[in-house]
Amino acid sequence: MDERFLEQASEAAEAERDSAQRAISRTLTTPGQPYCDDCGELIANDRRIANPAAIRCITCQNVFELLKKGYAR
Repeated sequence: MDERFLEQASEAAEAERDSAQRAISRTLTTPGQPYCDDCGELIANDRRIANPAAIRCITCQNVFELLKKGYAR
């Protein structure tokens, strides 16, 4: 095999590995979470952008607030 080809392949693999590590790091350091603590459904991206620390989907958050105020049972 051509030595230059192996070098290019190695560099490409390293770049891909670095990119994956950066993506994982961003995911782990992003506040909030993708899934609702209450129902387990995916929290909408718009909600996560508006409130990165959200732990509930909008439906569960509404129910939570009603229960907290004593309106729902």
